[in-house]
Amino acid sequence: MTAARRGRGRPPRDAEQGPGARERILAAARAEFAARGYDKTSVRGIAKAAGVDPALVHHYFGTKDEVFEAAIEVTMEPALVVSAVVGEGPDGIGERLARYFLGVWENPAVRTPMLAVIRSALTHDAAAKVLRAFVLRRVLERVAADLDVPDPKLRAELAASHMVGIAMLRYVVRVEPLASADPEEIVKLVAPTLQRYLTVP
Repeated sequence: MTAARRGRGRPPRDAEQGPGARERILAAARAEFAARGYDKTSVRGIAKAAGVDPALVHHYFGTKDEVFEAAIEVTMEPALVVSAVVGEGPDGIGERLARYFLGVWENPAVRTPMLAVIRSALTHDAAAKVLRAFVLRRVLERVAADLDVPDPKLRAELAASHMVGIAMLRYVVRVEPLASADPEEIVKLVAPTLQRYLTVP
């Protein structure tokens, strides 16, 4: 469920602070999940960081799981993932996927919340469930829909697992020499494998 579909009950007075309230809550949620992880983040803590009443967080986003999902959505920008990867057809799709994925992780402003998402999913079942459902529904199924190969969903998942593995070793565990390798060198090496996953019958 996306944040745009929420708006439960009568909003508290904080809603009168203007349209920026929702964005402040979302920014605070991303920061709290990044700093504290899923377990130690609470709706009350997010509200305090955003300077609003907890009721307003519930009004815009619902439960903590749903706030987490909204934070993932903003961080991963699934619509951009799909258009960047499949929008130009099958030729070069492996290279585009690798370059886009690494480009996201190489951006320091995005890397911190991405790390928080991955770490939370590794340590908390509820966070893993939210991330799994989000990635499957909003990203992989949409990529798979545009693939002209047998078992397109499996192919999309294999490509995703390859890139997530790279992210784990490069950015989370920081295994050398992968951690300090030039991104373009990584793209050059992994693009043919991703291309095979996504296009070869």
